[in-house]
Amino acid sequence: MTDIVNRTAFITGGANGIGRSIAKSLAGAGANIALVDLDADALERTKAELGNMTQVFTAVLDVRNRSAYASVAAEVEAKLGPVSLLVNNAGVAGGAPADRLTYEVWGWSMGINLDGVINGVQTFLPRMIERGAGGHIVNTASGAGLYTSAGNALYCTAKFAVVGMSEALGAELEHHGIGVTLLCPGPVATDIINRTRAVQPKVTKPMSAEQRSEVFAKNDEMKNYLAKGVPPDAVGEMTLTAIRDNLFYVHTDRSSISRIEERGKALLDAMPVA
Repeated sequence: MTDIVNRTAFITGGANGIGRSIAKSLAGAGANIALVDLDADALERTKAELGNMTQVFTAVLDVRNRSAYASVAAEVEAKLGPVSLLVNNAGVAGGAPADRLTYEVWGWSMGINLDGVINGVQTFLPRMIERGAGGHIVNTASGAGLYTSAGNALYCTAKFAVVGMSEALGAELEHHGIGVTLLCPGPVATDIINRTRAVQPKVTKPMSAEQRSEVFAKNDEMKNYLAKGVPPDAVGEMTLTAIRDNLFYVHTDRSSISRIEERGKALLDAMPVA
């Protein structure tokens, strides 16, 4: 069991969606909460909501900015105490067919979805180990970190990396008393598509009217798909349980079973005959 009461939880992407719901669940369980996000207005709303439950610190932070990350981390620990619950949740959706992508789009997506997780781990893990008081790390990946789909190379690249990193950390950190949870959401009813579209760099390679129509149709399809998904607050409670009980994998539903099975079978079938 991982203690929650009076520990300090640092949650990236904590102002909206899954991050906000994890913050609510941890606050309700007695943790002090540090929330970082790029959405200043949403940070203020979430702080007001949680402020009557626990101590809450907020800061606008781009998780790609390592020097700013270090400064915010120092301020959090000075005000709330050592961070021993780390939730690397900040992420964006977005993507395009592989032949439409640019270096700018690759750099933006990898910077948030992968480098943001690396920066969180590199900032806080050495401190957790040095203090010797245990702790827990939650990394938000995706079902798309366990199987692929056409047109999703940008997103899958980062999320597969987060899966591999988390599995390796889980094996390494157990003897330090630091748990690791890999959160692999399926469809969750958040507004991530619209929020991503508001900040994503444009795919600068020109598209035909037909290609643009296909992209918009896919975005609308994805928004409808997510709208029917698991409520974010349910994911917050799943994550709280995983931290308390030191569970590694967290799936929010069973929608990915067939695709994971297909991938596993393909991997095993490709093995040479003994």
